[in-house]
Amino acid sequence: MKPIINEFGKLSDGREVKSFILKNTHGIEVEIINFGATLVSIKTPDRIGIYSDIILGYDTIEEYESDKFVMGSTVGRFANRIGASKFSIDGEEYKLSENRPGYTLHGGHNGFNKKLWSYTIFETLSGMGVQFSYLSEDGEEGFPGNLLAIVKYYLNEDNELKISFDAETDQPTHVNLTNHAYYNLSGDLASSILDHHLSLHSEEITEIDENIFPTGKLLPIIGTELDFIDDMKIGEKIDKVDGGYDFNYVLKGKLNELKFAAEIFEPTSGRKLKLFSTYPAVQFYSGNFLDGTIGKNGKPMDRYTGFCLEPQFYPDSPNKPEFPSTLLIPGEKYHHEIILKFE
Repeated sequence: MKPIINEFGKLSDGREVKSFILKNTHGIEVEIINFGATLVSIKTPDRIGIYSDIILGYDTIEEYESDKFVMGSTVGRFANRIGASKFSIDGEEYKLSENRPGYTLHGGHNGFNKKLWSYTIFETLSGMGVQFSYLSEDGEEGFPGNLLAIVKYYLNEDNELKISFDAETDQPTHVNLTNHAYYNLSGDLASSILDHHLSLHSEEITEIDENIFPTGKLLPIIGTELDFIDDMKIGEKIDKVDGGYDFNYVLKGKLNELKFAAEIFEPTSGRKLKLFSTYPAVQFYSGNFLDGTIGKNGKPMDRYTGFCLEPQFYPDSPNKPEFPSTLLIPGEKYHHEIILKFE
């Protein structure tokens, strides 16, 4: 069976947005739209077989077009922060689009989450998927080089959603692509995520200063309120964390090798999510700035109603030579993967 293609609506400029529904024989259902190559919903069963959506989002394309939370979208060219909205390559400085005071966040004013991507659908003996592509032109948001980005979503019969990111460039440039879904495994997207249990396979974070920018050093966190190496409720020590969790956790294992990054369990529904990735880190964000904006089914998305686990490179890597490099040069291929396994 092939993915189901539907009309999702039209953008303010009249361009049509498509929806793609992937299903497997176990009843897992994933919906993606080609605006922002965005995850719209993931429906999985609870312990008694009731299927519910487990990611925050909206009902209409108008809401996604005006969204300020990067809800479920593909983030690029560069996920997370770039300090002073600039970097240098081979002695040449590039000034980026500054969409936050003093820095560039998630690609700038009109990052990949605000682009309409081309698409093709595909099927295999063990699953189905959709591939999105977008050509980011030289100078877009200040980034050098024409960059061809490809994002592939693939749902298989092992209840895994595989998200892969590929890119090529014709000039040296910096790339850091990820997905920015907000999860809530309870089945009630307006409920708190503080009772979710999280195990995050990391013993260090990228140290940050008072302006939430990386210092270039790694900070050990074992035994602190940031330590999720052993299973802990998200809300258990959150009161000790100023503003809530929003940290870049360094993963154990080698770059480019698939690593077991995290496991999340919601005790009421019985849903479990396992996260694997080839990226060197994952940003854990507890939804601190969700502000009651209305989401799906007219329900408010309040603070702590969704959490993000965003596999990626370290923040501000273009300006931190001690961090794993995000520089992509002509002839090289950027490739990273995220796997979400539903149990």
